[in-house]
Amino acid sequence: MKVAHTRFIAQLALAATMIIPAFAAAPMTKDGVTTIHLTEYNGYFAAQETLTDLKPGEYDFVVTNKAGKFVGFNVQDQKTHELLGGFGLNPNETKTARVTVTANGFRYRCPINVTPWYDVDMTK
Repeated sequence: MKVAHTRFIAQLALAATMIIPAFAAAPMTKDGVTTIHLTEYNGYFAAQETLTDLKPGEYDFVVTNKAGKFVGFNVQDQKTHELLGGFGLNPNETKTARVTVTANGFRYRCPINVTPWYDVDMTK
C-alpha cells in the first residue's frame, strides 16, 4: 500500500510540473522593459513567466540562485553568441541583467553550475 501511495504522489508531482507551465503568465513590460524571472537550481533554470511570443527589445533578467552554491548567469545573442550580460550569484542571491535582445533571439545558461543552453526565439 505504501509503495502505491508513493507512486501516486510521484505521478501527481509529475503531472503538476507539466500542467503549471501551461498557465504561466506572460512577462510584464513596463516603460519599454520586459522582465523575465529565472530561478537557478542545481543543473537547471525555471522560468516564472512563459518565454513564448517575445519581441525584440529591452529585457531585465532577474535571476535568483536556489542551487545552494555559487553559480553564474550568461545571456547571449542566439545567432552570433555575443555575450549580452552576465554575473555570478552567491546562494539565495538575486541579481538583474538589463540587455537589448534583437530579432536573433537569446540563449542563456550557467557556465559554473553547468546547465544546458536555453534557446529563445523572438516573434516577428
